[in-house]
Amino acid sequence: MEAINLSVIIPVLNEAETIAQTITQLQAVAETVEIIIVDGGSGDQTVAIAQDRGAKVLLSPEPGRAMQMNTGAKYATADTLLFLHADTQLPQDYPSLVQQTLLQPHTIAGAFPLQINSQRWSLRVIEKAVNARSRFLEMPYGDQAIFLKKETFHQIGGFPNLPIMEDFQLIRTLKQYGKIRLTTTPVVTSPRRWEKLGVLKTTLINQMIIIGYFCGVSPMRLRQWYR
Repeated sequence: MEAINLSVIIPVLNEAETIAQTITQLQAVAETVEIIIVDGGSGDQTVAIAQDRGAKVLLSPEPGRAMQMNTGAKYATADTLLFLHADTQLPQDYPSLVQQTLLQPHTIAGAFPLQINSQRWSLRVIEKAVNARSRFLEMPYGDQAIFLKKETFHQIGGFPNLPIMEDFQLIRTLKQYGKIRLTTTPVVTSPRRWEKLGVLKTTLINQMIIIGYFCGVSPMRLRQWYR
């Protein structure tokens, strides 16, 4: 099997504490993978650290994760794109997992099961719920490292330029054209948001945002709820 041609796109904003480890882990597994950091206006050392680690660093023309990821995709040179959060670690064999997943019949895109880097039992429940939703409803979210062919990404117009729910809407669009598959190995993501607000409060906010989105609440107001 020929090695996959892959660009990993990471939108960042004040991620100086996490970005070095994320880049180093990506490079240790596959030196030929293109790593693109798209900064949304960081006030810390994020950009300098990323440049020092040898990543390609871009500055987003406007703040917002959707704009950052679309900017990264615009300048990506590989034929497969993977969108990664700065506080999420991919498994060691991520290039082959991406390739194997996209080769499955009728597959338009993929993502990874979610593992949260915490021993709390309540977060084990969250993991199970997220992975069940992703597998049976084919609705993974951005913290699960969505990946797809660059040609497909541009054909559907990329991420909608929304202040929130851009990953949700991207997956809804992709489902019209094929299957959304999960890899066999999970990503490991930071528990920092759940720890900051509490598991129950974070879960309730997330569900309110999804319900509000379907009910036509403006994305700007949804972003305020999220924050």
